[in-house]
Amino acid sequence: MGTTQLETVPEPKYWHLKTVLSEALDQDFAVGEVLPNERELAARFGVARATLRQALEQLELEGRLQRRRGVGTTVAPPRVGVAVGSTRHSWPGESADGWEAVDAAETLAPAAVVKLLGAGNGAGSGTGFAADQPVHTVRRTRVTQGQPVAAELLYVPADSVPGLSAIDAPAGPARARAVLRELERLVLDGQDRSVELGSARADDAKQLDRLPGAPVLVVTTRYFTAAGTAAVSVATYRADTCRLTFGDSGDVEITETRVAS
Repeated sequence: MGTTQLETVPEPKYWHLKTVLSEALDQDFAVGEVLPNERELAARFGVARATLRQALEQLELEGRLQRRRGVGTTVAPPRVGVAVGSTRHSWPGESADGWEAVDAAETLAPAAVVKLLGAGNGAGSGTGFAADQPVHTVRRTRVTQGQPVAAELLYVPADSVPGLSAIDAPAGPARARAVLRELERLVLDGQDRSVELGSARADDAKQLDRLPGAPVLVVTTRYFTAAGTAAVSVATYRADTCRLTFGDSGDVEITETRVAS
């Protein structure tokens, strides 16, 4: 990577630096190679470290770079899309959807989830879910090529799965799978999904092998039966390994991408 002094440009300095760095990644670095430290890069390009960080954060958001615990900032591999969402309505866990059940526990839902569980499905069929009602919180993960790419919390009101037996599966993956099996007994009327960009919280970052604050895509899905909202999924995807595509139907599809081993 050669030394390039930035001159006056009409765009923000960090944005111009991002373009220069992107070209250098294509020419001078191999996939998985570790970049020099911030002090060295800032000196080479004649910019403040704050400007450099902005450029690096943008490249990470675009999937060109990855920040890895104990390693540093590395060049990301090319994105290769693998579908993980579709227009077909199905309960989570049906048809080997690629997620691995990790654990399940009976808890109280966060306030934002309580609001979603109490909302209607667009036809005015709200359930009036209360904040003190228990939910089964199922934790699942998605791994591709040995690397974690997504983590999910699935909130299922106890009333949605009345046949669940605490004796048969008291905890762990078996309990999570039991909750999913009980959900599949219900008739799914539909689902809706929203996507937003966020930053990894400490617990998400740990599961996804990212640093806290790393960019993530948060996908929230509500599952409906005739009675109302039967479950809410909050899935956190690594933004450096995922891209969004829009099908002909207008529905959002999520594609997972290859990560460095």
